[in-house]
Amino acid sequence: MKSQLFLFILLTLPSLLLIGKKGEWLTVETIGEPHARHECAFVESGGKFYLLGGRRVQPVDIYDPGTGKWTMGAKPPMELHHFQPVPYQGKIYMLGAMTGKFPDETPIGHILIYDPATDQWEKGDKIPRNRRRGGAGAVLHEGKIYLVGGIQRGHQGGYVNWFDVYDPETGAWEVLPDAPHARDHFAAAIVGQQLVAAGGRTTSLETKQVFQLTVAPTDVYDFETGQWTVGADIPTPRAGTMAVGVDSSVVVVGGESGEQKVAHDEVEAYDPLKNAWKAWPSLVRGRHGAGVFQYGMSLYVCSGSGNRGGSPELTTMERLDLTP
Repeated sequence: MKSQLFLFILLTLPSLLLIGKKGEWLTVETIGEPHARHECAFVESGGKFYLLGGRRVQPVDIYDPGTGKWTMGAKPPMELHHFQPVPYQGKIYMLGAMTGKFPDETPIGHILIYDPATDQWEKGDKIPRNRRRGGAGAVLHEGKIYLVGGIQRGHQGGYVNWFDVYDPETGAWEVLPDAPHARDHFAAAIVGQQLVAAGGRTTSLETKQVFQLTVAPTDVYDFETGQWTVGADIPTPRAGTMAVGVDSSVVVVGGESGEQKVAHDEVEAYDPLKNAWKAWPSLVRGRHGAGVFQYGMSLYVCSGSGNRGGSPELTTMERLDLTP
């Protein structure tokens, strides 16, 4: 009996170690690793984690938290990057994405959909020509996908404060009131009945200001009133950020800026009801251009770039225990 108990402890020790110290990010040890990539997306759907897109034509990397193992899925029909994915009805929707090489990337003219059940990519509805952009924030609210901000001409310029809603059931596209501030290279998130757009920048290679023009003010859209308000400035202005709603706050993770070469490891949370920011534990490794989500009582991030710009591309995954 003692030998069986010892064997059980020995076999489960790695998973116990993954729990880590509460209140700190921990690098997750995995079986295998994903393809190194940045300007990509990381999202959970149906209990598995999906790493999609990024510079170059990258296959989908699939992580099973039950086994701790990475496997590889299908490649998309084209290069796609600079987008925030939206899980909906068992599929993953990608709109507001770009394709092509730096600095003249172009917005993709239609929605791309990945089906985890079949490991297949689908070409979805067309995006109205005069509303196409990349590097925008995309969120799901009551069955509809909302797209805010973005940039029209790759890294050259053309940043916008546009706000739109897309109905995946009917294909209808509607233009909504503009956000108070233009921004690109950021992620949006929802808490309750409010959409929060925080971080990002107004990228402008044509004026030699790719990283410098970060956007400090926070824009908040109230779905009940249909109105935008401007909230408190983010404490650490940066772009290439990741965002997720946790309880009553939107948590903004990582990023890049003109202030430093190494990618930001800051994690900051905004409470729209209090209109206040609060510092959270910093990442183990600063990164930008990836994704974050909550699964169970943990936050997860993966991949991205470890410095400002496109390198080094990372393969590591980190986890933050949210257990009270």
